[in-house]
Amino acid sequence: MPLPQKKRWESMAKGLVLGALFTSFLLLLYSYAVPPLHAGLASTTPEGTAPCSPAPSEPETGTRANGSAGGCQPRRDIVFMKTHKTASSTLLNILFRFGQKHGLKFAFPNGRNDFDYPAFFARSLVQDYRPGACFNIICNHMRFHYDEVRGLVPPNATFITVLRDPARLFESSFHYFGSVVPFTWKLSSQDKLAEFLQDPDRYYDPNGYNAHYLRNLLFFDLGYDSGLDPGSPQVQEHILEVERRFHLVLLQEYFDESLVLLKDLLCWELEDVLYFKLNARRDPAVPRLSGELYRRATAWNVLDARLYRHFNASFWRKVEAFGRERMAREVAALRRANERMRRICIDGGRAVDAAAIQDAAMQPWQPLGAKSILGYNLKKSIGQRHEQLCRRMLTPEIQYLMDLGVNLWVTKLWKFVRDFLQW
Repeated sequence: MPLPQKKRWESMAKGLVLGALFTSFLLLLYSYAVPPLHAGLASTTPEGTAPCSPAPSEPETGTRANGSAGGCQPRRDIVFMKTHKTASSTLLNILFRFGQKHGLKFAFPNGRNDFDYPAFFARSLVQDYRPGACFNIICNHMRFHYDEVRGLVPPNATFITVLRDPARLFESSFHYFGSVVPFTWKLSSQDKLAEFLQDPDRYYDPNGYNAHYLRNLLFFDLGYDSGLDPGSPQVQEHILEVERRFHLVLLQEYFDESLVLLKDLLCWELEDVLYFKLNARRDPAVPRLSGELYRRATAWNVLDARLYRHFNASFWRKVEAFGRERMAREVAALRRANERMRRICIDGGRAVDAAAIQDAAMQPWQPLGAKSILGYNLKKSIGQRHEQLCRRMLTPEIQYLMDLGVNLWVTKLWKFVRDFLQW
């Protein structure tokens, strides 16, 4: 390796160590700034508190949002289990807009943009939480803990999440989070992902820092052990538990079809599910996984693969029940409306690299050591009718959270450190 390259990696390694120490200090400080967690994560309501209203242990499978055949009322109580690298930021924007439009009460994190991830969710992590508090929408990143979440929303709340082909998710996660997973620093080739997949057990340390990002991430986010033996009966038990608890599991690969099902489930209007693709990654220099590497990535994430296969099958059963022709019509209508908003809102009509984004309020959060996430420029002249909707549709997660009044002091301090060190 040439000397300048070696020095660059040494500098980056030292910076990451410094960053880890500084982050530990921030988390320690944060732990004193928030209310203490209730002892343990018991499945019952913590002593001295009460859920916002009596809630069933789990929602009934297949419950329809519209209730009676005489029509439906828009559903406003929603839990979105936000998984990583699954187009979840785009869905988050949809929920932010709906909640803001209708003046709904969000359960937001305190100090940062996630609920102390990768620790399990606890209700005491919610900003301004008080025992018995009740919320309409919970949607930020967390490691799911059903009973803790269940106690914060009304009994008829709708639970949703989104999955993605595990090999594609792994590829995206590797490129986005790889630099903060220390065992990947041993990889020396230009195509680190391919090198890792040739012999993952050689590099992977299940107890390593941030290791959860690089194996069965969906299983982990949903609150399960991502290192379970694939032959364990618990794997199927967990999958069936997800099916019982969630009213709809969306698929990233069929995002438009998923939004049509979501719109129907929640009895929303077309405008409520319009979107622009947010937090999208610039195409990497190395080609996408294919052939043998795709199969290796799937095998490496076998628990996620079983989860995905199960909900891919159930998704298409829902599409059949909805009606294929009706689905085609509604997907076409959604795409026409999205295209119309693209022409109205986006300067140049497409996403651009971070360096080309003119307004700091439109800059997306970037992975450590790279600026690979694309963003948008808002048109200068937009009619009054669409100006607010355009801005909200294009606003990245961090800025939108601040617009909604979330205290992000830890996230903002971390951004200051990154900018200062030019990470």
